[in-house]
Amino acid sequence: MGAKETDRTARGPATAEDPRSCLAATEFIESDAPEIRELAVSLRGPTPQATAVALFDWVRDRIRYDPKAAVDDRDSYRATRVLARGSGYCVQKAILLAALARAAGIPARLGFADVRNHQSPAWLREAMGTDVFIFHGYVEFLLGGRWVKATPAFDEASSRKAGVLPVTLDGTNDAMLHPVDPRGHPYIEYLRDRGSYVDAPVDEIRAAIAAEYAPVVPARNPSGAS
Repeated sequence: MGAKETDRTARGPATAEDPRSCLAATEFIESDAPEIRELAVSLRGPTPQATAVALFDWVRDRIRYDPKAAVDDRDSYRATRVLARGSGYCVQKAILLAALARAAGIPARLGFADVRNHQSPAWLREAMGTDVFIFHGYVEFLLGGRWVKATPAFDEASSRKAGVLPVTLDGTNDAMLHPVDPRGHPYIEYLRDRGSYVDAPVDEIRAAIAAEYAPVVPARNPSGAS
């Protein structure tokens, strides 16, 4: 294994507090990839906050949310793959957003939590056997001296179609999934904080998904799993 490959290995909570480690390219947060850097430059704003908002809005609305992508092969979690495919679930969209942020010079890391979606579609609850989503992924930007959380999972159009408010980022305040919908009905309940990571713990996530939801969720691409 070469020196560059060693530098790009997954690192967990022990180093996630160091802003310098949250600027480097990793195995999945491929912030040094040409296509990632090019997009980040095209979306750069006059301030880090404005840039973070532009990146967030682009990933939220231009990358289609696909919950079934959670059981795709390991490489589907790479930022370049998510960008090329134009779709992904919350963790994959967060990985792409973190890569774009780092490419734009904004320290970014990944946060994970288990959540209950009180309004998840009936077909998805039936497929999963539950309304609890483990390892829900989001991004934490270092902006103005503090870590700002933001989840780009659901695009604005589909959020409004489902009758819930879209998540919006202002560059200062956390932008997380809402606890209630506009009618006051329960929406997203955060159950467990799984911590912050410099790179996505993809093997841990995939193993947890297989254990938690098997046998109700079949693999989409078993031959490509690794």
